[in-house]
Amino acid sequence: TASNMSTAADLLKQGAACNVLYLNSVETESLTGPQAISKATGTTLARNPQPAATVVHFKVSSQGITLTDSQRRVFFRRHYPVNSVTFSSIDPQDRRWTNSDRTTSKVFGFVAKKPGSMAENVCHLFAELDPEQPASAIVNFINKVMLGPQRR
Repeated sequence: TASNMSTAADLLKQGAACNVLYLNSVETESLTGPQAISKATGTTLARNPQPAATVVHFKVSSQGITLTDSQRRVFFRRHYPVNSVTFSSIDPQDRRWTNSDRTTSKVFGFVAKKPGSMAENVCHLFAELDPEQPASAIVNFINKVMLGPQRR
């Protein structure tokens, strides 16, 4: 319907933002797609000790994905332009991140080209933080807003 289209367009302009846990970034060379997410998740979960998860502000808009680490633990702000992001999904094996309070969260991520490189990819991994902002909703939004228009 027309009203749905305009809300999607409005959302696209403003973007959608939420807080998530940033887990890790893993170089996946030329891998993208579900294989890259799967490899990065396996690498991250196998690390000992596990990486310290950091709360980041995750914003998706028609311009790209912007991550802001308000505590500046890992970085301050990173922006991934829309043309560098090639894929986003939940971990294909549905593996979980174990939080410090022993609860578990779904792992999801996106694959972006390394700046200045055509063939090298980096997979950025996150875990859901807010039950109101499930990983599936974030991934669907990335796919609809950023990756949808490019695929037509």
